[in-house]
Amino acid sequence: MRLSVIGTGYVGLTAAACFAKIGHQVIGVDNDPKKISLLKEGKIPIYEPKLEDIVKEEMAKGRLAFTTEIAEGVKNSQIVFIAVGTPPKETGEPDLSAVENVARQIGENMVDYLLIVEKSTVPVKTGEWIKRTIERYNKKKIPFDVASNPEFLREGRAVDDFLSPDRIVIGCETTRAKELLLEVYKPLNSKILVTNLESAELIKHASNAFLAMKISFINAVAIVCEAVKANIKEVADGVGLDKRIGRDFLDAGIGYGGFCFPKDLDAFIKISEELGYDFRLLKVVREINNEMRERLIKKAKEVLWNLRDKKIGVLGLSFKPDTDDMRFAPSIDIISRLIAEGAKVLAYDPKAMEKAREVLPGINYCQSPYEVCQDADCLLILTEWEEFKHLDLKRVKALLKLPVIIDGRNIFDPKVMAKLGFIYRGVGWGY
Repeated sequence: MRLSVIGTGYVGLTAAACFAKIGHQVIGVDNDPKKISLLKEGKIPIYEPKLEDIVKEEMAKGRLAFTTEIAEGVKNSQIVFIAVGTPPKETGEPDLSAVENVARQIGENMVDYLLIVEKSTVPVKTGEWIKRTIERYNKKKIPFDVASNPEFLREGRAVDDFLSPDRIVIGCETTRAKELLLEVYKPLNSKILVTNLESAELIKHASNAFLAMKISFINAVAIVCEAVKANIKEVADGVGLDKRIGRDFLDAGIGYGGFCFPKDLDAFIKISEELGYDFRLLKVVREINNEMRERLIKKAKEVLWNLRDKKIGVLGLSFKPDTDDMRFAPSIDIISRLIAEGAKVLAYDPKAMEKAREVLPGINYCQSPYEVCQDADCLLILTEWEEFKHLDLKRVKALLKLPVIIDGRNIFDPKVMAKLGFIYRGVGWGY
């Protein structure tokens, strides 16, 4: 089928590349000329495992192309996916101006029946606004349908999640739209849930809010573990063995980050308020998440007394491993607080340092984990990159001025660290 994907961020680019990989003819559209120029060279502006190889392969096969012109995508497609950004406003509600602008241009450029699919994470009832906007600018009265097809991709695993999804959700209003989207996803042979438009829009927000709640729940339990000499990993394992709960998203730490969970949680709270419901549960989820950053700083101060003029090493800047995404990363809040306290910060991340420089200009960036450790008074671990789990800890200890590690991701065993002579503080260790 002939598809176009408008917006080539994490979601849009992954979708465009993977749609091409499963056999469709795809045009990726973006209004950023530099990004499109880069993509035409077979290079991608983000770090996402496997994605660059697929982009190169599908461009070479002639199944994937890129343009800055929405009109080109619209006029050469049967289905258009909208995957533009919906950044949060100060009020917490998402900024849907980019979605509106795309809908307007689609309406202006349609030449034949078109299925328009919202893939961006948007509030419930956005589909109605997209439909209304297209109708206003569709002067030729070309027939069209609007559908919702939310994404459930995890950064760092986006390609695998797209090609082997847990489920595919399709929200539509007509049989024609349903059949077209079933045909699009037929090669994946995955479980597909077909709903109305509003249900599909809500599924995305509800899913992310629930996962955020799971993370905040185990972090709250971790605080209790520290008070009663319990082991948070054993508690999480015991809870997670219950098949009704599951072990995923029960790793205690410094909380969730990234572009999806914080933004979607705020948006869901705001949407609920506008609909007349105070979603108090989600407000507490957000409070607990923010508290975990503060508790990490507190642990460093409990060991070092004062942070002023202390040299603090930081391992990990991206909000999670296997991505270079710095949006809403916990490291931003924590490092900003360290700087405010007068500390000197040295940091290393395998992939995110280029983007980190844009949001954290006031720190020193190092070329290796060991350079970070050199003469540092304390080492903070903020992202659980695999390479950090295999550090030469004896070398780390020899390089540190003080053998202090504050581990915000629990990548080491506290008993082993104690035997090695470290002053080690994790999250949820009661000993």
